[in-house]
Amino acid sequence: MTPPAGHGTAAPRRRSRRARHRPGWIGGNRFELLENGEEFFPRVFESIRQARREVLLETFILFEDKIGRALHAALLEAARRGVEVHVLVDGFGSPDLSPAFVDALVQAGVRLRIFDPGRRLFGQRLNVLRRMHRKIVVIDGEFGFIGGINYSADHVADFGPEAKQDYAVEVHGPVVAQMHRFAREAVDMASRGPCTEPAPAGAAQALFVTRDNHRHTNDIERHYRLALRTARERVVIANAYFFPGYRFIREMRRAALRGVDVRLILQGKPDMPIVRTAAGMLYDHLIRAGVRIYEYCERPLHGKVALVDSEWATVGSSNLDPLSLSLNLEANVVIRDRGFNAHLHERLAHLIRHSCREVEAPEPGRWRGLRLLRSYLVFHVMRWFPTWAAWLPRHRPTIALASAAADSAHPAA
Repeated sequence: MTPPAGHGTAAPRRRSRRARHRPGWIGGNRFELLENGEEFFPRVFESIRQARREVLLETFILFEDKIGRALHAALLEAARRGVEVHVLVDGFGSPDLSPAFVDALVQAGVRLRIFDPGRRLFGQRLNVLRRMHRKIVVIDGEFGFIGGINYSADHVADFGPEAKQDYAVEVHGPVVAQMHRFAREAVDMASRGPCTEPAPAGAAQALFVTRDNHRHTNDIERHYRLALRTARERVVIANAYFFPGYRFIREMRRAALRGVDVRLILQGKPDMPIVRTAAGMLYDHLIRAGVRIYEYCERPLHGKVALVDSEWATVGSSNLDPLSLSLNLEANVVIRDRGFNAHLHERLAHLIRHSCREVEAPEPGRWRGLRLLRSYLVFHVMRWFPTWAAWLPRHRPTIALASAAADSAHPAA
């Protein structure tokens, strides 16, 4: 990647009072579920091409493949006709953008920023912890997108067997003002004036919920746990990386034990083998409480979505694993809307019917005692992980503004 100019600007430590104390449920919103890159990318790219004033885009991964080049072209077109374009990518997730790719953006006027750019040691990236994992787009402060889809070709089906199954939403309505304000502050634009609030666009209530390493360390997990605690009929969670904390597992088990239909969709063909191993260590503990577990076996599952009963749903970037719940910077929307909940439920039920296999309860046998011991140990490791995570390095990352290669004397980040 083309190096940052100078030493970058420190990520703002302080937030406005409104950012620190976010309001409750906001009504008047409309959400449209976008499944996989085939639905997501055309909508985002066309929205960027139609932008009149401003494009704010955050992503963990931006690769220089056919999807990255298509995004690149849309951003260039917008910047060249005078739209203010800000792009924030993660220094670990997007490490290999070429000087030509970056230079074209910078010369067109795109403000490309790198979250915590890290240098390599013997070819290895060391900036692994506390990544900027969000995926947010806001167009003209009027509507936006949020979900789990990165800008890479492995999010479209023609990539092959390793193409990812994933979800995002297009967002219209007053909650977009929170997304807009947050994205501006993330690149230190808080001083540029107030954000306007879009007009009501539907009947959905919503929360924009983020996770950071300062004031909002467990907000996303807390909303999940609250929904599980109040569930009365059904819970469906589809998540790529599943190894949540003790309290999360406890609420899932309690819901199932009181008769709630709790279903968990996980990776059956994981992009990283350890993912299935980690989740599998929880299977016995969950199944014995009545949780039904399905492994999606068609291709890697990358989604981060859930629904509870007939109204509550969430879509975003946060996995249910230690990285997302205790270390990374994440963003989800939480939605109360019967229509959206029903549509998401139909799509997940379709996934279960056509592309999943149910994990059966292990038969009693000579290894049952070892399985129970393993489950007990894993359970208590999860119980204490949030405390241990707080001991890991918590540096203050920088957000560095990229410059043209010819203008920089620093080695590539």
